Formats: sequence, structure tokens, C-alpha cells
Amino acid sequence: MENTSIHILAIESSCDDTSAAVLKNFKRLSNVVATQKIHEAYGGVVPELASRAHQQNIVPVVDQALKVAALKASDIDAIAFTRGPGLMGSLLVGTSFAKSLAMGLDIPLIEVNHMQGHVLAHFIESPEQPSKTPPSFPFIALTISGGHTQLILVKDFFDMEVLGETLDDAVGEAFDKSAKILGFPYPGGPLIDRFAQEGNPNAFDFPIPKVKDLNFSFSGLKTSILYFIQRETAKNSSFIEENKADICASIQGTIVKILMQKVKKAVAQTGVKEIAIGGGVSANSGIREALATASKKYGWTVHIPAFEYCTDNAAMIGVVGYLKYLVNDFTNQKVTAKARYLIK
Repeated sequence: MENTSIHILAIESSCDDTSAAVLKNFKRLSNVVATQKIHEAYGGVVPELASRAHQQNIVPVVDQALKVAALKASDIDAIAFTRGPGLMGSLLVGTSFAKSLAMGLDIPLIEVNHMQGHVLAHFIESPEQPSKTPPSFPFIALTISGGHTQLILVKDFFDMEVLGETLDDAVGEAFDKSAKILGFPYPGGPLIDRFAQEGNPNAFDFPIPKVKDLNFSFSGLKTSILYFIQRETAKNSSFIEENKADICASIQGTIVKILMQKVKKAVAQTGVKEIAIGGGVSANSGIREALATASKKYGWTVHIPAFEYCTDNAAMIGVVGYLKYLVNDFTNQKVTAKARYLIK
């Protein structure tokens, strides 16, 4: 069936990005993302505003995705959409639109787990990277974003085992909340990354949480950063501005250590040396550098996605949709969004 051209229209609306993509088999023909700027004024995503913005964006985004792909709606073979996990209001917009369009076109409907999308984004064929090699099974996936932190053993496209996950906050939240403590605008994670590149990661010492097995915890780290900043600014009101690069480098360095300790432990437990990262935080330069270094030091094969596929995007939903299409794994019009949706 892979020799047949299958066109999948994919829709992603799990948080605050409205995205639509068209894939021809594994090949990305378009991947359009409308980012919502309204949340910057509130220092975080406001769910009600996010769902309203999705309603405004979804029709023009889907229209643009089809135009970029040079296809008509009648050329589409199936529609894939993010069922969850995510913000319920946001998910409902994408789910309802996908169901309606699939019914109108009388084509199959495919539900996709957002986290599977991040894991399998490595299998998207991009015109910019025609020779990029996807991971070989089995591989360990580290999914890191504002809402998720997971280590997953990927045995096949739809055979995944969660080895460990965060017990409280996600790593992306740890970056953004630390940035907020420092007085940076939202989203602050990328700013920490930018300033960290000019600083010393060993300038300030933050604790590494002791968490059993392959699970993570970031709430204690956030608290220690808060107390540290409060203590130092009480002594010197200009402390943050005078030490910005070193503070950011130390925060980022600590978070990278936490992640790398767990990845090393997962490799030791499973014997799998094929590592792939995904999710918004996989765009972080410190994590990318640490994995590149580990690849040379330990003989790992590391897969790092293109920046386009790090943040929430519909192309990753489309590649899962295509794989499900191949095995006739379709859903029906009774399907509903799921805010919590575990990888099976």
C-alpha cells in the first residue's frame, strides 16, 4: 500500500497553536501553524481565549494548508486530528471541525494521540532533509514540552511503553516558571536558553531532585530557584541583571543534568542506544548539545527533530494518521476529545 499515494489532512489544536498539514504518505506537503500571541499579556495560556482563537484560525489555516500542498479538499483520502491530551476547549474545536469535514467529504476519520505525534515526528519526510534517517526500532523517546516529560520505549509504531514520567511539573513549565521568577516575558523558556549560551552553567548550584526509577520531578527545583532569587535580590536589587547569563546557564545546566541522568539510566536498563527527542523543549540548545556529546561519548545514535517539528504542529499528527490509515485504524463520528489521553 505504501506505493499508493495517500493524502492525509491533519489538524492539531491541543493547546494554543492552530495547525493543519497535508502529507502524501510520509512526505510533508504543507505544515501551517497559527500561533496565538494573545496569551503573552497574561503570562501563560488562558484556555478560554485559546479555544476562541482556534475557532477563528482553523478555517483559514486548513485552507492555507491545502493551497500550499496544491490540493483540493476532494483530493484528501482521510482526516487525522489530535484527540488528546491537551486543553479540552482547544481539543473540541479541532475534533469538531475534523468530524464535520470528514462527514462532508465522506472520508475516513483518524484520531491521534498528541504524544505519539511527537514520538513519530522523526518519520516525517521533509523536502529540506531528503536523506534524513529515522530511528530504528527499538528506540528510547524523550518527550519534553510545557505539559509533558516522558521517557518511552518505542518497540514499533504503535507499541510504546512509558518507562518514566514527571510526578509533578513538566520540564517546559520549569523553564517558563523560572523565567517568570527572573522577570522575563512569556514564554520565557527560549530566553533562558538564549542568555544561558553566554553564561557559566557552574556559577550557581541548584539541587538535583532524587526521584525513584525513571520518573522526574521539577517542583522542588522551581522552589529552590525562587528562594535563591529572593535571597540574592534582598542583598542586591541588581543581582538578576548583573548575573543574568550565569543564572540562566546554571538553571539550564541543572535541568539538562536531570534529563541526561534519566536517559543514561534508561539506556543502562534497556540496552537500547537509539535515542530520539521530541516536544517543544527539544528545541533547547543545551539539551541538543548534551545529547550530541553523549552520542560521541557512549556510542548512542541520537535523533533530533527539525525545529519545525519540535513545537506543536499538524505534520506530526499527519504521519501518525498515515500509519493508522495503512492498518485501517479509523474512528467514527461518536469520538470525543480527551484532555487526558495515555499512550497505550
